[in-house]
Amino acid sequence: MNIEEFRAYCLAKKGVTEGFPFDEKTLVFKVMGKMFAVSGLERIPSQVNLKCDPDKAIELRENHDGIIEAWHMSKKHWNAVYIESLPPDFIKGLIDDSYDMVVAKFTKKLKAELDAL
Repeated sequence: MNIEEFRAYCLAKKGVTEGFPFDEKTLVFKVMGKMFAVSGLERIPSQVNLKCDPDKAIELRENHDGIIEAWHMSKKHWNAVYIESLPPDFIKGLIDDSYDMVVAKFTKKLKAELDAL
């Protein structure tokens, strides 16, 4: 999966916006204003940070060379993923997990707003 495919997949999810809140090189994807994916656009090979269950995060790092601790993020909850080195369907699953983790923490009000979209 390349960075454009990654971007398109993230943006196709309900309630997702993209922006550059930190600088012009760091693309952030949010669902209803809550961050679930970050990409340093100048990174070669392409790398993204995705939120992950802490136990699963460790397991993924141990079993996949293309997944490491995310820099400048909570190492407990975020993985850095080299998206060009892993199968696209696997990456999509990681994106889905990250998105779902963020949505699961929404208040009832925010969930209702997302459902209404």
